[in-house]
Amino acid sequence: MPGLIERTARSRLKKTARGLTVSGVLWLSGASFANASTLTLDQALQTAFAGNPELAAAQWDIGIAAGDRQQAGLIPNPEVSWEAEDTRRESRTTTVVLSQPIELGGKRSARIDVASHAQDAAGIELERQRNTLRADVIQAYTGAQTAQQRLQLARESLALAEQGLRVAQGRIDAGKSSPVEGMRAQVQLSEVRLELSRAERDQANAYQQLAQVLGAPLPTSVNVQPATQSLPAVPPSTWLLERLNETAELRLARLQIEQREASLGLEKAQRIPDLTVSVGSQYSELDRERVNVVGLSMPIPLFNRNQGNVLAAARRTDQARDLRNATELRLRTEIRTSLAQWQTANGEATAFSQSILPAAQSAVDSATRGFEMGKFAFLDVLDAQRTLIAARSQYIQAVAEATEARVRIERIFGDLSVSP
Repeated sequence: MPGLIERTARSRLKKTARGLTVSGVLWLSGASFANASTLTLDQALQTAFAGNPELAAAQWDIGIAAGDRQQAGLIPNPEVSWEAEDTRRESRTTTVVLSQPIELGGKRSARIDVASHAQDAAGIELERQRNTLRADVIQAYTGAQTAQQRLQLARESLALAEQGLRVAQGRIDAGKSSPVEGMRAQVQLSEVRLELSRAERDQANAYQQLAQVLGAPLPTSVNVQPATQSLPAVPPSTWLLERLNETAELRLARLQIEQREASLGLEKAQRIPDLTVSVGSQYSELDRERVNVVGLSMPIPLFNRNQGNVLAAARRTDQARDLRNATELRLRTEIRTSLAQWQTANGEATAFSQSILPAAQSAVDSATRGFEMGKFAFLDVLDAQRTLIAARSQYIQAVAEATEARVRIERIFGDLSVSP
């Protein structure tokens, strides 16, 4: 009976180890998503664009800016006044006057210019927030994919550890192995169970983060689509840097300079006082006579010539220029850093998939066959399994780092699906 148990366990151990490899690349087998609904990246993006509350709030800025632009173009309202001199009815004089302020110095056109720039800035800001949301969705989605892969890897590792313990126990019962091998197998199983618990917690957290970005709860039966084997190619740095001026952030920074310059023009226009024209009628009860009243009024810019606001607006314009330069420097640095990380991570992932993972899988197969024939100790099987699991984990980490770098680039440029 122990020999039958041992042969069955060896066969299962061998099949489980080989089940980790598909087409020369280590991929996860086991649980299938065929019976559960699958969330694709396109579906996640559509859900986020339709339901993310932060993006929905940002879209109202377009209407707010349109209202400000409409208000900026309105002229001042006229004013009507009524006066009575002498409270006695027989000698009272009443005056009715209609006054209309007239803006001088181009104040209205300057206000329109400022509001128009703010309206354009609202559109670019919405575009920037859409790019940010898209990057956040991709990052959260790939984070859920990574957590899902780590969980499945932990389950495969648990299956390997359980089968290994059965094989070791079978050899111990048959008197072919030392009880020490059983203790080693038990320790390995305990470690894998702890890793499985961490993987389950990490996947739950990743799904919660994805639901937060999407702005909608995810049903418990929904899984993200498994990651594909192919990695996106790294775009040339020269192509990206040539497109730098087209990014939403730099366009917004340039527009802020223009907006500050328009505000400076408005403050300069405020130095010129407005003229108020008045026309009216005056009636005297004593003289029984009505006369027309015409008047002009204008403040005298003796002390307040708006010089403080002009100075502040000029300094804000200088500040906007420096901020634009700082934004360009930051973006250039971030692009170069992200591209270097992307390139390195892609190289690591390729090395793992093409050479390291197949070699680790071959080592597991060889150790399993040797253990079945009594040529290797169970410790050799454990070492081969740990190497295989560690290589798989490093491969997943390399893919995650490549995705993180790509997300940082797309946060700046938006969708990079259009290749150079």
